Amino acid sequence: MNLHTLRPKTRNKKIKRIGRGGKRGTYSGRGQKGQKARAGHKIRPAQREALLRIPKRRGFKNKTKSDKTAILTIGQIAKIKEKIINMTILKKYGFVSRMDKTAKVLGGGDLSTAKEIVGISCSKSARETIIKAGGTIK
Repeated sequence: MNLHTLRPKTRNKKIKRIGRGGKRGTYSGRGQKGQKARAGHKIRPAQREALLRIPKRRGFKNKTKSDKTAILTIGQIAKIKEKIINMTILKKYGFVSRMDKTAKVLGGGDLSTAKEIVGISCSKSARETIIKAGGTIK
């Protein structure tokens, strides 16, 4: 027995090479046109496709959200019965939501009683109105 006389028991089946013309017709088993009929076709995943379609903008992507500020008027402050006014009292009366971190008093309305404003910023006109009524701002 010699090496050149050895033969396998089963013959190797030839792999059908399609898409090269010949006896299979013009399309050679690939159908008509389209991405799948081309050589080296690749179908991208949907996530990658969506990522490519999103417009790329320059600058900040995630801006930090500033604290929400509630806006009040002197007229609303006049409705509060307490003498000392702070954020907890404003939340109690419903002038400030739980999402609001700070508040600012603007002019608009009259104040007859003296109020002490603690930890709340005021505009210039509101400050004058509160002081004129005998109140203080801390």
